[in-house]
Amino acid sequence: MTRLRFCLLSLCLAAHVAGCTSFPEVDTAVQAAKGPTPKLIAVDEILAQADAVGSGEAASASLSARAAGLRAKAAQLRRM
Repeated sequence: MTRLRFCLLSLCLAAHVAGCTSFPEVDTAVQAAKGPTPKLIAVDEILAQADAVGSGEAASASLSARAAGLRAKAAQLRRM
């Protein structure tokens, strides 16, 4: 029974010490998150911007050209 009490006491002490420890990577992330907050906009504005960009042939051709360029670059990297 004393061994069980010792184990429980040790576990509680270890949990207490771990809870009081500061973790630098967490502290750094919290400091980085304190930047300016993003501006919230309505969904209607986002949809209007998407319509303004367009989804016609010009946008499709541009996207196809970009995809072809990326495929060529990937093929070149595979050969290395």
